[in-house]
Amino acid sequence: MRHHNMPSAPDFTKACIVMFGVNLSWIFLLLWALWGLLAVAALGWSLNRWMTWLDMRRTAEFERFSPRQ
Repeated sequence: MRHHNMPSAPDFTKACIVMFGVNLSWIFLLLWALWGLLAVAALGWSLNRWMTWLDMRRTAEFERFSPRQ
């Protein structure tokens, strides 16, 4: 059975980004309540380092497959 007129899937990118922020906020608040501000700062710093590493790796992977001019 083939569907020739299938509608496109909705774009949930904005909803994903908003929910990431909401979840990160309550996790930070829970950590702050349990172990203090130093634990929140350490987690924030490590997340920042991980996202920077991920971005550099992704950029390097993209440059490897992009055509040279």
